Amino acid sequence: MLFSIVIPLYNKEGQIANTLRSVFAQTCTDYEIVIVNDGSTDGSAAAVEAIGDPRIRLIHQQNAGVSAARNRGIAEARGQYIALLDADDEWKPNLLETLLNLKKKYPTCQICAGNYTHVDITGKKSPTIINNLDFDGEDGILSNYFQIAAISNPPIWSSCVMTTKDIFDAVGGFPEGIKSGEDLLTWARIACRFKIAYTKKSLALYNMGEGYDFSKKPPRNQDKNDPVGAGLIELLNTYNPSGLKEYISLWHKMRASVAIRYGYKKETMYESFQALKYNKKNYKVWAFILLCFIPKSMRNKFISLRNHF
Repeated sequence: MLFSIVIPLYNKEGQIANTLRSVFAQTCTDYEIVIVNDGSTDGSAAAVEAIGDPRIRLIHQQNAGVSAARNRGIAEARGQYIALLDADDEWKPNLLETLLNLKKKYPTCQICAGNYTHVDITGKKSPTIINNLDFDGEDGILSNYFQIAAISNPPIWSSCVMTTKDIFDAVGGFPEGIKSGEDLLTWARIACRFKIAYTKKSLALYNMGEGYDFSKKPPRNQDKNDPVGAGLIELLNTYNPSGLKEYISLWHKMRASVAIRYGYKKETMYESFQALKYNKKNYKVWAFILLCFIPKSMRNKFISLRNHF
């Protein structure tokens, strides 16, 4: 079997059938689908069972988070390659075929990834911003991952990547018990150790949901003690790749963005100054610092304009 498609599933009753349709439409058909139902409390599992496709293996576990679900699916996978897909995202029909051809073209690369398209909560589509790619053609070897990631949307996104089980094993899989950023840390760990082939083609749709509507609070609070930031600093001390300091600065800016929307002024200040510690040129962080000193009513108006920061 060529591919194992691993899908973590938690309370996506209304989306999972559409996600699976995008898998069934793939031009490459040599695959199994490993769906890990992570303790869903809605009808997600029943929606999968109603499809009745023999290529689907539905595994049930108690709720343990997306990382645990991904790790379980990877452990259960039988295919030569693993492709991840979140239960509310969609693939374009040529994703598997394109990533497989990328591997054939760049056989020394252990990771194959592609571009993707954002879809906001209203259904509006927008391209990613991927800056500083160090190749000119449609595809190539992405050798400056952190330089790109520090000034772009994430170049590697979990629903648009192909690799093997041993690569995940080498970095300990996805870190469990983390509320957000677990995938960013995983790809950072992989980027420090392995070669990445990349195509500029958009191969998937990232349905972003409410968490990216900056006029509202994020759907969940962020981790205390910042395990992702600690993991990135560990990579900095071990590998010190070019661009990682700036990427750590971006991470703290993202945390400041969450903190200010919850109204946590002290946390916003701390994260903002951490961002400046790792990149003094991250001038946009000053917007969050200034928001801490204005009345709440005015602050909320500025937060709704977050995309201009």
